[in-house]
Amino acid sequence: MSKLTDFQINDKWPAEHPERLQLYSMPTPNGVKVSIMLEETGLAYEPHRIPLDQDGVQSSQFLSLNPNNKIPAIIDPDGPDGKPLALFESGAILLYLAEKTGQFLPADAAGRYETIQWLMFQMGGVGPMFGQVGFFHRFAGKEYEDKRPLQRYAAEARRLLNVLEQRLTGRDWIMGEQYTIADIATFPWVRNLVGFYDAGELVGFNNYPNVARVLAAFVARPAVAKGLTIP
Repeated sequence: MSKLTDFQINDKWPAEHPERLQLYSMPTPNGVKVSIMLEETGLAYEPHRIPLDQDGVQSSQFLSLNPNNKIPAIIDPDGPDGKPLALFESGAILLYLAEKTGQFLPADAAGRYETIQWLMFQMGGVGPMFGQVGFFHRFAGKEYEDKRPLQRYAAEARRLLNVLEQRLTGRDWIMGEQYTIADIATFPWVRNLVGFYDAGELVGFNNYPNVARVLAAFVARPAVAKGLTIP
């Protein structure tokens, strides 16, 4: 496709600023990863709020952009070779934006792959497991008489928090002094676990002082504070 108007999603959520990167999202932990990254990089973008229902992520227009019917997704009108690029999956979007701007991803090969390693740790562990804790602790799953699922996911959340706790010992951020996409991916989920999911006591969050310290530093960043509210 050669221009933004060629994308079907533009029919339902038209761009007022087609020259800007288009963000299709909601303020969920996965959604705010991208809005935070965009705020941190300073890229011009236009956000669109996509409801998590049949009129939103399940609509034909959104499915034309992301067949997996999940937010977030983007269209960059100025993608590689100057052509529009559509992307879904928050981790892939973070990698793309980091490489596009040359920010929040180490330039050296070893540091780059180590950062990607921790990004995958969030994508494969922290996000799915913390999300299951939220379902069984706060949402419909809390009504289940069998508490073994909640116990299983809470135990796994504690294990993952312990991995983070050890990693952050003596470090400002996951990669040390450098703030990276690994932090941008991880800490919205930590925030949600102890905030929106209200699972701090369940997972013993007080036992992870380094995680709490870095979470506080994360939410204190102006770009994070703004990104958490978008769209």
